[in-house]
Amino acid sequence: MSSYEKPDPWSLRAQREGYPARSVYKLKEIDEKFRLFRGGQNRVLDLGASPGSWSLYVLRRYPALDLLAAADMLPLSRRFDRGLFEGDNFFFIQGDFTSAVVKAELARRGPYGTVISDAAPGTTGSRSVDTLRSLALAEEALAYADAYLVPGGNLVIKVFQGGDTAELLARLKERFTGARGFKPAACRGGSFETYYIGLGKRATLEKPKDGKVRA
Repeated sequence: MSSYEKPDPWSLRAQREGYPARSVYKLKEIDEKFRLFRGGQNRVLDLGASPGSWSLYVLRRYPALDLLAAADMLPLSRRFDRGLFEGDNFFFIQGDFTSAVVKAELARRGPYGTVISDAAPGTTGSRSVDTLRSLALAEEALAYADAYLVPGGNLVIKVFQGGDTAELLARLKERFTGARGFKPAACRGGSFETYYIGLGKRATLEKPKDGKVRA
């Protein structure tokens, strides 16, 4: 059994508190530190939502949301939701959020005040390959934010550190009034995952100091 398969205190706590995965504590810490879900931003988009811990956190913590829309290629766990995933303020589509069909379904339910993405690729064991695959998913999440996040809205995306991830953070700084990397305490020891956080989407793209506006 690998260390990733062994229950750890975070995973055991998640089960006790009614969440399918330890990842809930990553979002909880980010939310408490950066106040992601502020008043007036009543639609949230959750990309890479399975097994559902982040969606459950948002629905439980902010029950007055107009809508939480979520997407993943895998189904959501129904073990702990107690009917929340059947509510009128929740929409889930099972499919690839990079596909045109899924994008269209999510687009027509926007715009959104917050976009969150815990999406990660299937890992190969090669850090360089896994980082590139993670970066591709993060780029897709940023594209959603460009298209469907309201001015003043917030973004959280997971990335595997390395490669061109510094360039991705630079692009967030052009698009948001505040942007930074943050590694929650619930990340596994030795993991090279971290989260990039964009706060306060600008109404227009800020021109960087080198004069080159990046796509």
